[in-house]
Amino acid sequence: MRLSKKKGSAFFLAALVVALVIAGVGSYYASADPDGLQYVAEQAGFQDKAEDSETADGPLAGYQTKGVEDDRIGGGLAGVAGVLLVLLLMGGLAYAVRRRRPSQDQD
Repeated sequence: MRLSKKKGSAFFLAALVVALVIAGVGSYYASADPDGLQYVAEQAGFQDKAEDSETADGPLAGYQTKGVEDDRIGGGLAGVAGVLLVLLLMGGLAYAVRRRRPSQDQD
């Protein structure tokens, strides 16, 4: 079963809005506890051997937006930027590998 173009566009728009709201608002409520890898490193006693990534000073490093002082807004902007970046990358990939219909002019 295939969605009509109008229904598909409405679904895409609704999904985009939901993703942006979750990323923008929900990111503030994310846990401040260490993630799994950090937790294991603490438990095993090798967390002091961790080194900063080469991208540690990037514009969205640490789930924050560089230059934004308010943690709530900085985290929300980083989440929204992440959603839009993934959408752009995956949309481009989907466009590149899409199935093309054979031309009607070919015999």
